[in-house]
Amino acid sequence: MSRVVVVSGGGTGIGRAVAASCAKEGDTVVIVGRRAEVLAATADEIGAHAIVADVSEVAGAERVAAEIGERHGRVDVLVNNAGGNAALALSDPGGEASPVARASAAWMGNLRANVLTAVHLTEALRDLLAVNGRVILLSSIAAFRGSGSGSYGGSKAALHPYAIDLAAALGPRGITVNVVAPGYTTETEFFGGSMTEERHEMLVGQALNKRAGHTDDVAATIRWLTSPDAGHVTAQIVQVNGGALPGR
Repeated sequence: MSRVVVVSGGGTGIGRAVAASCAKEGDTVVIVGRRAEVLAATADEIGAHAIVADVSEVAGAERVAAEIGERHGRVDVLVNNAGGNAALALSDPGGEASPVARASAAWMGNLRANVLTAVHLTEALRDLLAVNGRVILLSSIAAFRGSGSGSYGGSKAALHPYAIDLAAALGPRGITVNVVAPGYTTETEFFGGSMTEERHEMLVGQALNKRAGHTDDVAATIRWLTSPDAGHVTAQIVQVNGGALPGR
């Protein structure tokens, strides 16, 4: 019997790589995201079912859970990938907002994008998680060494204790909960069009293997963590960054 795998933010980047990898292995894959056209194109290409929803909202997460419960009745693997640096999309062209207001907007945006998306979807699907199921939360190297503005790294760091608490609560059902924290990873929309050649070389230079990460690197790690072989690995934060360790 194939596994039911749910991937939020599954239309692009790391989420897409995870969804494609699972579909290739014969899993029944459900991808969740806000952009209908992007999600539909990915679903058609990899053979997944798409649910358009904003899981930063309670109603969106509950609607996803209702549809999955009706169609599949269970979830074997949940990958909470939706997120990004919401602060990058904020603008104050007139410079009218106070520093406090700008900081508040950045923090609230990133808490919604990176924390509430994971919390809402996990809690909505909690009762559907199968015995010996797997839950993955996507963090970032920024959770360990900062992100330059505080709010993005801080929001990702908030997922770590949440995962540990979840692992304790769900462990008696054989469910593992782990965090994957990638470093610089290409083939994503994270940087938009802001990545320069100089910054790329700087980030590559921080990795001990002197290369950028790829979405398939992260997807392969997630595939292992969600496999039977990793059944005794839980409450862990696994970094996938080529040795670009905190503080280097």
